[in-house]
Amino acid sequence: MMLAGFFFLLFLSDVVLPEGNCSYQDVLNHLNLSTNNELFFMTRPVKNYKHPTQVSLEVLLYAILDVVEKDQKFIPYVWTVMRWHNEYISWDPNQFCGIDNVSLPTDILWKPDLTIEEMTEKDRAPPSPYLTINNKGYVEVQNDQVLVSTCRMHTYTFPFDIQRCNLTFKSVIYTAKDIRLQSTDNSSEATECSREVMRTQYEWLFLNMTVTTSNASNTFGQDIVIYTITMKRRSLLYIVNFLVPVLFFLCLDLASFLISDNGGEKLSFKVTVLLAVTVLQLILNEILPASSNKIPLIAVYCIGIFALMLLSLLETIFVMHLMEKDSASREEDADKDQSLSEDCNKQGKANIHGCHGGMHKWTDCACIFDVSTGETPSELLPVAKEGNSSKLIEEYHALEKLSDELKEMEKTLSQLLSNRKEEEKPGYWTRVAKKVNRVFLIFYLTVVCLFLIVIFIKWNTA
Repeated sequence: MMLAGFFFLLFLSDVVLPEGNCSYQDVLNHLNLSTNNELFFMTRPVKNYKHPTQVSLEVLLYAILDVVEKDQKFIPYVWTVMRWHNEYISWDPNQFCGIDNVSLPTDILWKPDLTIEEMTEKDRAPPSPYLTINNKGYVEVQNDQVLVSTCRMHTYTFPFDIQRCNLTFKSVIYTAKDIRLQSTDNSSEATECSREVMRTQYEWLFLNMTVTTSNASNTFGQDIVIYTITMKRRSLLYIVNFLVPVLFFLCLDLASFLISDNGGEKLSFKVTVLLAVTVLQLILNEILPASSNKIPLIAVYCIGIFALMLLSLLETIFVMHLMEKDSASREEDADKDQSLSEDCNKQGKANIHGCHGGMHKWTDCACIFDVSTGETPSELLPVAKEGNSSKLIEEYHALEKLSDELKEMEKTLSQLLSNRKEEEKPGYWTRVAKKVNRVFLIFYLTVVCLFLIVIFIKWNTA
């Protein structure tokens, strides 16, 4: 009895599911999808042209490949799924061994001509060669796309900026009376699915994806679906490589106030630090776009620090000018003292020569009287002239030489004492320069602190 029942079921299965209807080609033959009928399926698949085709769209973000701020480009890797109903396709799966879907080449059937408004270059990824149809007539096309799209970058808060880039899907030629476009999932579903399949985010952190559907107000308009991708820049690398070094250069400029103003080391040090900030500004110019509506805060940060350091450099030049003016006045005073001492030396020598002439006269008239010899002064006068005059002349020359040496020593000592006094007691312009330096340092520290506080508050509140 059981054996008879088994054969009966086997007979029924052979009748219901014949062996010849279990291939995909049988389904295609049933749908008349042959070479001769290809043109018939290239038009919009509706039996009444007044019925619009309902097209549903789903977009998932797989990766953020690149964001080029300079060129205002956004390059995402997305997965798009389009579904629509073809009124000419339907079959009973029970007649074809349970086959409920078939894959076909994409060129056989009509597809919606959806495009992305923001695309600036052709899709880099090859399109999917197949589409899928099911027994109820729904057609599905899945594609992965590398999109090179334009995106308006707002770099006011760079590198703490948040960018929003749109992908706007719409038909090229069909209006709302032909195609009604709608999104399959809402914003929260699109965001969660994109986070699950996300592969890479470049230097960005994906925040969310917002789906907005704009239905046409009349039949001559077009339905639009906008996917807004919101992402935040990872700013740590820019903080370490740009903001902190500029701040370090500012600290070096503040530390340069401890360098003495007497030499040129302080001036050369400040110029070197200023040039280093200029190099960082050139690097920043290569990153930021030139078409920004507002000046980015990071540019204000660099320009402000550059202006402060330039002001510090000008103050150093002014202080060095004052000190140089003081040293020039000292040199003039030293030259005057030297000319006066030379005049005194000349007058002293003239007086000594006058005394020397008087001595000659005195020696001519002088006489030495020796009582023991009993000679009269008149007799001894020629002898005194010959013996004592030569000794007196020699002694005079020796005294004159010694007097010159003593005067030179006195001059040297007086110069050393005057230099020491000048070193101990700074000049008028030096005292003015020190006061200017002290006041400017207080002003400089105050302005730097206020500037940094305002900039960081702007970054946090923008």
